[in-house]
Amino acid sequence: MRNLRVVLYETPEDPYMNLAFEEAVYRCVGAGLVDDTLRIWRNRRAVVIGCFQDAREEVRLDVAERLGVAVVRRFTGGGAVYHDLGNVNYALSVKVGESSTTYAGVYEKYLRGALLALEKLGARPHLENINDVVVGDRKVSGTAATVGRGAEFIHGAILVSTDLTVLSSVLKVSPAKLLDKKVSEVKYRVATLEQLLGRRISYREVVSALVEGFCELLGAEPYFDLPSKEELEVARILWEGRYRTPEWNFERKPLTAYTELEARVAEVLSPKK
Repeated sequence: MRNLRVVLYETPEDPYMNLAFEEAVYRCVGAGLVDDTLRIWRNRRAVVIGCFQDAREEVRLDVAERLGVAVVRRFTGGGAVYHDLGNVNYALSVKVGESSTTYAGVYEKYLRGALLALEKLGARPHLENINDVVVGDRKVSGTAATVGRGAEFIHGAILVSTDLTVLSSVLKVSPAKLLDKKVSEVKYRVATLEQLLGRRISYREVVSALVEGFCELLGAEPYFDLPSKEELEVARILWEGRYRTPEWNFERKPLTAYTELEARVAEVLSPKK
């Protein structure tokens, strides 16, 4: 039976480091420095936008500033999501060597793990728009994915007890998006699991369900682990040189502009013997 490493490391007060560590785990798995990893974590108050989005189009920046909501760009595509401590995030990184899997293939391959987790919590989830997890007619989780660098990666944000008033205040939703992207309206109709299930759901309960769901999907045995020194160092480099900078979060500075940073990351991922 294969092993699945589970990491609960998080920095809720620093969403920039949380997102930097997210990418660091993916890179370290791809480099063969750590086992396939399921990470579960939270941000306190932040809007996380997709790699290709414009923050000004997705976020009411004046409201976010007034409410103390940070804005940070992730390294995967997809849409903007709101995080608070009622939102539980998961990320799965699986080493595959030279992968030719498409994004859609990654969703098909791994998203079932999240659906199994929600079933264990008592929900009856299904998928819409390829990567939106829906219960009834309400979206409870969105996901994004990427492939390359020797690994496949998928992550999602589950609305457990999120403050939907703040979510609707800081996120912009344009009706034109529904027409442009040809997606169902449910993408912008959200609810929390606690609302839908009519009960309180603890963080520990969600963690257990996610671990069980992904282990069942992968046929794996879980073990809990701390971040490796390489993960922490790569995260520090990415945090310092990209994730905490306005150029990345608001100006959408292209990845090709980070050659010096990439050289530093490569040195950590390929240590000299």
